[in-house]
Amino acid sequence: MRDLIWLIIVLLIIGWLVGYFAFPDLGSIIHILIVVAVILILYKLLTGRRL
Repeated sequence: MRDLIWLIIVLLIIGWLVGYFAFPDLGSIIHILIVVAVILILYKLLTGRRL
């Protein structure tokens, strides 16, 4: 399960980077991806579970 979380985080960050540089007009939607990735990372760190 922890590998799945890392996969989701990496995909969200890659999607954000691609969207940010390829589609700058969709800024608000693209930034939601990075916010979700950061929330997932913080949740895992705060709960003490290993990623």
